[in-house]
This record gives sequence, structure tokens and C-alpha cells, in this order.
Amino acid sequence: MSKSLPYSMKDVHYDNAKFRQRSFVKVITQSLLTSNAKHDCLSCSTGKFLALLMIFGLACLMFTHKSTPHSVSQGQAEGIKVNKEVKGISDGGGRFQRFWRKPPRLPPQLPPDEKGSIDNLPHELQKLNTDSKWVDRQQRVQKAFIHAWSGYKMYAMGYDELMPLSQRGVDGLGGLGATVVDALDTALIMGADEVVSEAGLWIETHLSDRISKKGQVNLFETTIRVLGGLLSAYHLSGGEQGTNLTHKGPKPTVYLETARNLADRLLLAFTSSPTSIPFSDVVLHDPSAHRAPDGLSSTAEVSTVQLEFNYLSTVSGDPRYSIEAMKVLEHIKDLPKVEGLVPIYISPDSGEFSGENIRLGSRGDSYYEYLIKVWLQQGRNRDSNFTYLYDMYEEAMKGVRHLLVQKSIPNGLVFVGELPYGPKGSFSPKMDHLVCFLPGTLALGATKGLTKEKAMKENLLKFEDLENLKLAEDLAKTCFEMYSVTSTGLAPEIAYFHTEQEYSEHGLDGGNKNSKFVNDIIIKHADRHNLLRPETVESLFILYRITEDPKYQEWGWQIFEAFEKYTKVDSGGYSSLEDVTVLPPRRRDKMETFFLGETLKYFYLLFGDRSVIPLDKYVFNTEAHPLPIKGS
Repeated sequence: MSKSLPYSMKDVHYDNAKFRQRSFVKVITQSLLTSNAKHDCLSCSTGKFLALLMIFGLACLMFTHKSTPHSVSQGQAEGIKVNKEVKGISDGGGRFQRFWRKPPRLPPQLPPDEKGSIDNLPHELQKLNTDSKWVDRQQRVQKAFIHAWSGYKMYAMGYDELMPLSQRGVDGLGGLGATVVDALDTALIMGADEVVSEAGLWIETHLSDRISKKGQVNLFETTIRVLGGLLSAYHLSGGEQGTNLTHKGPKPTVYLETARNLADRLLLAFTSSPTSIPFSDVVLHDPSAHRAPDGLSSTAEVSTVQLEFNYLSTVSGDPRYSIEAMKVLEHIKDLPKVEGLVPIYISPDSGEFSGENIRLGSRGDSYYEYLIKVWLQQGRNRDSNFTYLYDMYEEAMKGVRHLLVQKSIPNGLVFVGELPYGPKGSFSPKMDHLVCFLPGTLALGATKGLTKEKAMKENLLKFEDLENLKLAEDLAKTCFEMYSVTSTGLAPEIAYFHTEQEYSEHGLDGGNKNSKFVNDIIIKHADRHNLLRPETVESLFILYRITEDPKYQEWGWQIFEAFEKYTKVDSGGYSSLEDVTVLPPRRRDKMETFFLGETLKYFYLLFGDRSVIPLDKYVFNTEAHPLPIKGS
């Protein structure tokens, strides 16, 4: 018995005793000695003689015909000889031997509470090694975040974005220090206490003053990055008895008060509009709200502020924020659609859609994302008044599958195209990298944040959910191949797919001739830049959490290594690229705020413990700021 067996000798003795070996002679002797008739049989000399003779005869019979044991390999080597011996045994006494054969000796049985521990030992060791690998890789992501932050802090602190090659800052989002706020909850999740302290101190000292003095900002961008970042930081730093991931930085109420100051001004975009559709821009220091230059708002922009305003109403107790934001979705509910799909522009003056351009890329993407996420945000005890959101989402995903999904040639990559002239116009096999949010959203909508295994066990998945989950995995594969098909291993901003209508031209592939899909994906010269976008990593993170398939981690690691190799700037920060199809790639001198707020956060969560920010308790806004689900 192995010394390492994790059970007591008492258990072994108990289980082995049931099959302890006894000789045939002992069996007969004990049977005779314990029989009720033993006195009658042994009372005369004739009986004693016959009993001894029977025992002797049976013993001789068994020992004479007992076969010599041999191994399997010996049996194979001896072949016919062994078969003859077996045949001989089977004639005559062999039948008797089989009748009296000993019971098989079973292996020791484990107690119920320890059952399986031996079999799982190699698996546990393997899991330990795997966990150690991903801990190391997660630490690599944290180092990348610190490197990005150090460049920003050194050259651009307080500006919206860093230009890492020029080593200076630039305000492209209204001058509210967008990188500071976007990065804060990433630092909280990573436990980067120094960054939390620095970002928190800047927000406490400067942001409210900036809000009262700055000029025009975009409603959508300011809501998802700054308002969303402040609200997430409020919760994660312990506000509302939240997660309290760190004790560094200011009190949580600082983030909440600053968020309210900003939201009160952003509300003017809603209240100034003649319809339920808000204006696109707000002037903070007036304050006032205005239409975009062409008079139209983006469908995605007006319908991607509800998570943030809903949560602000919850924690502040002021329902105004949620009421104004939800009016948008309630209004869109009653507008005509094409199998649940909507054009990418909408008029705040008429309240109607404008044009026929249907796509899930820019200006359309997060409309579909927020339909399911706003519904999920309400929690399991959600009011039936929110059911229309889930119905709109389901109808839209049916429309996507019917009208927008096709396969490339020659290798059949599944992709989502566009209808630039509506359902009666021609189909375009164009897919923005932005569309790579969709695999994660589909998976989230299918299982509602539970693992696939748990959702299946609880019988929660409808046939349509399984269809959406399959489409999610197919699209995630395509999004990953948009990376691996290029020379740098990084995806372009836009890809076209080789179909019967769209044929590849010479020189428009990704540059990686070893890729199986080099002839499936077309990358036009104007679309070859990479902005450090998060959408693919976001979907890999969600799919890994839901399917528990480690391939999504491995794909993510390949992408992370490519970012490290080609976009890292030695002096600090990371840079966008001009062309991902050539080596070495030319750099663009821009580090977007979402690289710290989204991309690196999703990498960190992808490589880490699945219990951190669980998907059935949190919903991520479109800028990757996690907000708690009601009742969770």
C-alpha cells in the first residue's frame, strides 16, 4: 500500500476484510466444524474416514490442475502453447476450479468525503502549475499598466491623453483629465495603490473645478469615460458598502459628489431637446446643450448612457438621472425597425431615425450592447416594465443572424457585415474592429453572466441562447484571426472579408503568409491602423468566464505579447500604430484613454481569478467600468 494514500488504516482493514483470502481446505473444515450435523457425522469411525478421504481428494484435485500464472506479454509470446494449456484446464477439473475460484480482491475503498482525491492529485498539480503561469502573466499586465501610467503621469498629468513619442499631453475629450478617471478603477482592481492615490488626489483637487470651467464636451464620451469611471471608483472604493478593494485615495463620497456635479450639467442634453432624444454636446461652464453640426445624434451615443445614469439615481436617491436617460430607450422602442436593427443616426428634433445605414460598428454598436446590459442591471427582481429591453435585444440578434452574418471564402470565417443602404441595398462585407464587442455581448445575453455549465444544469438556456452562444464563439474566432493574420499580430481598425462579391486584390492581405486565413481577410490601406482597442479582449474575457475554455486566455496572451512588442514606448506609455501589416510598424503617437481603462483591465481580468468582478454580479459599461447589478 502506498504511504501517500490519504485515508486511515481502519478504512483499509474494513474494506479488505470483506475479501480476505481463505484456502479451500479452511472453507470445508470450518463448514464441517460449524455445521449442526457435525456430531452425527463424526460420531463413528466410518464417518471420520469418509470425511478425511473427501477432503484429501478435493485438495489433490485442485492442486494438481492449478495453472501457472503468466503475464499478458508472456501469453502473447507463448501463443498457441498457452491456448492449449487453457484448453486442457477447461476439460475436466477446470470446470470445478472455476466453480470454487476465489472472489476478486478489490482495491481499498475511500471514505465518501475523500473519494476522488487520489485521482485528482495529478490534475491538482497541473492546475497549480497553470494557475502559477497565469498569475505571472497577470503580473505582466499590471507592469504594463504601471508603465502606461508612468508615461502619462510624467508627461501629460491632467490632460485627456498622452502623446508618448512627443512626450506631451493633449486635450481631445473636453479637458477633464479623461485618462486619470478612466484608469482609476483599473488601478483599484489591480491593487495598484500608488496609482489609486495619485489619481484619487488629482480628482479630489482638480476635477470639480475643471467641470465648472471647461467648455464643450460630448454627452456620450463624457458619460462613459468620466461619469462611469467616477461611479465605478465610488463603488470599488467602498461607497454604498461596495467592494472596498483598497483604502488608498480619497473617501468614496468625493467620487460620488463629483459625479453628481458633472451629471447635473449633462442632464441639459436631455432637458433642452424638444424630444426624448438628447442633444449630442454640452457646454459645461454655461451650462447649455447643443445639437451636433449636422443636427443629428448617433443612435449608439444616445442609447449608451443609461447604465451610468441609472446607477447614479440608485446611489444618490435622485430619480431624475434615470428618468431622463430611460426616456430614450422607451422612445426608441416604438420606432420602426428592420428585424430589430436600427439606422445609425437619429434626430433630436423629430425623434425619428435618419437614413438607412445599418451596422454594428461605429455609431451603432453599443445600442445593442446596452439593450441587454440595462436589462441585466435591474437584477433578478427586475420590474416587468424593463421586459421590453430584453425583447428588443432578442429581436435584434435574430436580425443580425438573418441579415448581417455571412462566411468568408475560402475558409469560412463567420463575420458581421453592414447594410449601408438599408435592407433593400447591397450587403457590404466590412467589419469594424468595434464589432468585436458582439461575441461577449451575445454570450452575456445567453447565460445572463452564469457559466455555460451552470446555465445548462439549471435548464436556463433556450435554443436561441445556444444559437447566440455558438455565434459568439464563431465571431470570437474571427476577431482573433483579424490579429493573427497581420505581420504584427495586431488587428486593423477595419477589415473586409473575401466573399463572392468582394475579391481580394494583390497587396491587401495582412502580411502574415503563414496564416490559414490570409486570403479570407482583406485590409485596405486606409484601415490598417491600430488604436489599442479593447473589444476583442473584452469578448475573450467574457467568453472565458462563461465557457471556461482556456483557449481564450491563450489567444489573449498572444495579443498582449504583440502589444508589448510593437506598441510599448521605452520612455513611458504605449502608442497606436499606423500600419499593422508591415514590420517594423510606424507609430501614431497617441495613447487612447481606453487602453488603461479597458484594454489592460480586460487582459488583467482574463488572466485572473474568475471570482473577481463576477459577471452575474456586475455589468460593465461600454468603457469597461464595472457597476453592480441590483440586489447582487
